[in-house]
Amino acid sequence: MKAIALKETGGVEKLTLIETKTPQIKPDEVLIQVKAIGINPVDGFVRGNKPYLERVINPKPGEDIILGWDVSGTVVEIGNEVSDFKIGDDVFGMVNFPGHGKAYAEYVAAPADQLALKPENISYEEAAAATLAALTAWQSLVTYAKIKKGDKILIHAAAGGVGHYAIQIAKYFGAHIIGTSSGAKKDFIISQGAHEFIDYTTEKFEERVRDADIVLDSIFGDHVVRSLDAVKQGGRLISLLTFFTDENLVKKIAEKEVYAHRLGVVSNGEDMKQIAALLANGTLHSYISTQFTFEEIPQAQTLVDAGRTVGKVVITL
Repeated sequence: MKAIALKETGGVEKLTLIETKTPQIKPDEVLIQVKAIGINPVDGFVRGNKPYLERVINPKPGEDIILGWDVSGTVVEIGNEVSDFKIGDDVFGMVNFPGHGKAYAEYVAAPADQLALKPENISYEEAAAATLAALTAWQSLVTYAKIKKGDKILIHAAAGGVGHYAIQIAKYFGAHIIGTSSGAKKDFIISQGAHEFIDYTTEKFEERVRDADIVLDSIFGDHVVRSLDAVKQGGRLISLLTFFTDENLVKKIAEKEVYAHRLGVVSNGEDMKQIAALLANGTLHSYISTQFTFEEIPQAQTLVDAGRTVGKVVITL
C-alpha cells in the first residue's frame, strides 16, 4: 500500500511517499480501506517537534513513522474478537490518539472500540473531518465542562476545526454562544450558531465578557490568563494548549473557584457514536474549506500549519 512517512522531524519536505506492507490487524481491530483523511494542527506540530513526536507517537525502533489519526473508510477485514462491525461497513474515527495512528495510508488498522458507523447521509470527507476536532469539542464541553442549557460560553478561534464543532455542540445543548475570531470570519461564525461575535483584533474579549459559565481556550501562551478574567466565579475554563502550572494562575483559579482543565483529547468510540448520531440527524455538520489528494498531504499540512483555515482540511483518496 501507499503511505506518507516522516523520515525525520522538520518541515513538510520530510514527508515522503512510500510503499509499505498493509498492516496486520489484532483480534480487536478492523482493517479500514481509507477513503478520506482529516488534517489537524497537531499533525504539523508532531512533524516538527521531536520531543513531542516521541511523547505522542512513541515509535518503535526502525518502524516507519506514519502521521495522522483521522480516517473514514470501509471495513475490509475484522479481527476475531470484533462483533460491532462487519466487512463492508463504512466507519470513521480518530485512531490511537495519543499513539501511532498511521492514518496517512491507504489501509489503517484500527481498534474497533474507537470507531463509529459512518452515517449514510454524509460523505467520507465529512466523516473524516468530524473526528479529532469534533471529539476535542465534545470532550471539552460535554465530558469536562458539563455544558447545560442556558450556559453562556465563550469559544475562541471559533471559525476553526474545533471551534465550528464547539459552536454547534453548544447550540445543541441550548447554550448562549459567543465566538471570537478576526472580523473576516464573523459571518461564518454566526452561521454556525453563535449568538454574539467578538473581533479579537479590535476588542478585548475579557472587557466584553466577564460572566461566562464556560470558556474554551485554544490559543497558546498567556491568552488563558485573559480567558480566566472572562469566566464568572465558579465557572469552567477548558484549555487545549496551555497547562495550568503557573503559580499565579493557579492561585487566581482557586480564588475564583473555577474548574480549570487542560484537555488532551483521547480516542473514544462511545463519543464517536454520539457525534455520529448528531451528524446523522443534521444537528452537526462538517465545514470543509479545502480538499487535497493523498499525494498532496504536504500541501495540506502547510495550509493547516498557517493557522488561518476555516473549518476543516481533508484528504480524498
